[in-house]
Amino acid sequence: MRKADRLFQIIQILRRARQPITADAIAVELETSKRSVYRDIATLMGQRVPIRGEAGMGYVLEAGFDLPPLMLTPDEIEAAVLGAQWVMARGDPALVRAAQDLVAKIAAAVPERLRPLVLDPSARTRSDQLPIPPDAIDMAEVRRAIHGARKIQLGYRDEKGEDTARKVWPIAIGYLETVRMMVAWCELRKDFRHFRTDRITAAAFLDERYPERPAALRAKWRAALRDRVPEKKT
Repeated sequence: MRKADRLFQIIQILRRARQPITADAIAVELETSKRSVYRDIATLMGQRVPIRGEAGMGYVLEAGFDLPPLMLTPDEIEAAVLGAQWVMARGDPALVRAAQDLVAKIAAAVPERLRPLVLDPSARTRSDQLPIPPDAIDMAEVRRAIHGARKIQLGYRDEKGEDTARKVWPIAIGYLETVRMMVAWCELRKDFRHFRTDRITAAAFLDERYPERPAALRAKWRAALRDRVPEKKT
């Protein structure tokens, strides 16, 4: 691997890491020596790339630094287009449009020699999937409520046909093969619940914020999933 490519890959590794990452881990991924990583980190810091950390402790890339947005490798292009294909087939209408726009932007921006990877990719998703029931709630508004940590007042019909009213704290959306689910803390049940979006009978998006950060609630939800016994009925 050329040094310029290695420097670029180190930035990519640091950019995607959520915690300090050691020179050992970087060296393993790049299949190079730890000494080379130390030298490359020093080179990047000398070029004013805002890397913080030291040998033995790990390194982080400080917020605010970015590379030109279209320096994509062929594998990155294939990955982006494959993901966009899945969203176009299984996403809600707003995300379908966004995925189509994403592919169009990538095709317009990449060099001519890479354009076939976008327009005629070798990796493809299945085209014979079952249709997903239409959402009975505005999914774009649900995503905005999640980002803003705002509550939603729901009417919901469960699998037995029973109707209930819920005030929930939405934290995530699950885009599954046959249904879409909204994950939320339910004030009625005092627990996390999964609401099928096609079974929602009414929705009012409230200005009331819930008291915890969405990311913190998602961490608690994941921990609950790991520890849970057979899933409770919604």
